[in-house]
Amino acid sequence: MEACHSPEQFHITSYAATTVAIVTLETFAGMWINAFIVSVICMAWVKKKTLNSNEKILLVLGSSRFWYLCIAWLYFFLSTMHHNYKYVHPIFQLLAVAHRFFNCSEVSVSACLCVFYCIKIANFRNSFFNYLKVKIDRMVPWLLLGSAFFSLVIGILLFEIIDKPQCNNSTGLENLWKVKIKIDEHFLPIYFITGFGYAASFMAVIFSVLLLLFSLWRHKCNMQTNSMKDLSMDAHIKAMKSILSFFIMYSINFISLIVTLIYSAQGKSVMMFLIYVFQYAFPGVHSLILIFSNPKLKNTLLRILPCVKCKVCMR
Repeated sequence: MEACHSPEQFHITSYAATTVAIVTLETFAGMWINAFIVSVICMAWVKKKTLNSNEKILLVLGSSRFWYLCIAWLYFFLSTMHHNYKYVHPIFQLLAVAHRFFNCSEVSVSACLCVFYCIKIANFRNSFFNYLKVKIDRMVPWLLLGSAFFSLVIGILLFEIIDKPQCNNSTGLENLWKVKIKIDEHFLPIYFITGFGYAASFMAVIFSVLLLLFSLWRHKCNMQTNSMKDLSMDAHIKAMKSILSFFIMYSINFISLIVTLIYSAQGKSVMMFLIYVFQYAFPGVHSLILIFSNPKLKNTLLRILPCVKCKVCMR
């Protein structure tokens, strides 16, 4: 009997170890990339004593992604290697709340960045859109504050929901199954609220991308009709490439987040391993795209890389 089960046990262990190794590499790469964004913007903030709206969003986004990756990696590592920690009070509660808070913050701030680019770049002869274009810089702090407030509400609700099933401090191994059933029964409301937040962010991204596509198409038609060349066309094309690449990744990330909620509720953790591989890559890859689409961040990175190479070679 023991010999029959050992190959399967070894296979599961090696699969989990491989997944954790891949996620760890993605996590630390993403943390370095987002820490770079935050450090460059903070240094610019110290020098200029002020930040524009784009830098404010990038600063909050980089910070949210850094801490999201840090907490999410710890949450994933313990979920994969030490299943029983989920039923130990209060480790599971604190990690789950922090994980959900930074996850919701990262998703909503990403949507805010996409909406901001749309309003700043797109051109429409509409009084409401022109009003938004004038007021968007003043609205950015409120959008960021609203994202933080929504994430905080999700975190508080999640803590209340998780804490109830474990108020009896049942941490013995014989009670783990009963505790799991109680937790799953209370999780449905938080899944619904979180899914609604993800869907609202995704709809904002869809509308922003569609408006940008329409604006660019109309701008090209006007140029062809008037036989003119516009220097801002290159900026439009670069912005559209950045937005479209973000939209594709954001769509896949949105689907994976919804699937994660469903499979998490059903307790099918094996499927979550594959989904997490993309989820942990998304914050780093998209932040890297943002770096190369921002001249200041790009030039700073290109100046740093030769220095890093020299130091490595000297060692």
